[in-house]
Amino acid sequence: MAKCKVGVQLHPQNCTIDDLRTAWKTADEMGVDSIWVWDHFYPLYGEPDAAHFEGWSLLAAIACETKNAMFGAMVSCNSYRNPELLADMARTVDQLSGGRLYLGIGSGWFERDYTEYGYEFGTAVGRLKALDAAMPRIKARLAKLNPGPAGRLPILIGGGGEKMTLRIVAEHADAWNSMSPLEEFKHKMAVLDEWCAKVGRDPKEIERTIMVFAPMVDQLDDYVAAGADHFIVSLGPPFPMDAVQQALDLARA
Repeated sequence: MAKCKVGVQLHPQNCTIDDLRTAWKTADEMGVDSIWVWDHFYPLYGEPDAAHFEGWSLLAAIACETKNAMFGAMVSCNSYRNPELLADMARTVDQLSGGRLYLGIGSGWFERDYTEYGYEFGTAVGRLKALDAAMPRIKARLAKLNPGPAGRLPILIGGGGEKMTLRIVAEHADAWNSMSPLEEFKHKMAVLDEWCAKVGRDPKEIERTIMVFAPMVDQLDDYVAAGADHFIVSLGPPFPMDAVQQALDLARA
């Protein structure tokens, strides 16, 4: 019997703003535990210049138009905003929601975003080093802000790099997201536990989230058995909620 949280990620591309608003309101009414969008400036698949919306602006709207679900960016790109600014944005959106925001963050990877918006793309290692350096700055700014976050504002880090990303997760995150197939997920879980031991962190403090596409929902029990705490279904427009309902039914059976 699977027992886990269930979430949905809405792809903010090739749709209207009303499509997105309907989708996140519907998901909230269905009783999902979390709602997510991504943090990119262009579509990630399909028509490269299709309609697309900026993630943090959407999060502010989700904060005001939902009542129950946690929500966040899966995940914010560290490169796109000064760490202190991101902390301030997150605190403000968390206040708008009454304390329901995850601060999702990662090192970034989508080169088109960087080149068209004038950010230096650099290297994967360089972007990870920047993420590592940003985490203490984000936490320090959150501690200084007046008022602070309305809720716990858990920090979720996405990514699976075993030498750097999972070490950063062990040191700084309250939650970790993977998109790995089942066997790889099991391996990454073990590596994260090893990093927790090395840095002196209780691995049980880190929520384990897995994001899958709709055809993989029937693997929910297997992922939970492997240690997943939170099962997130990633949806493109027109945002059919059948797979999300299936996940809810499995998780709450």
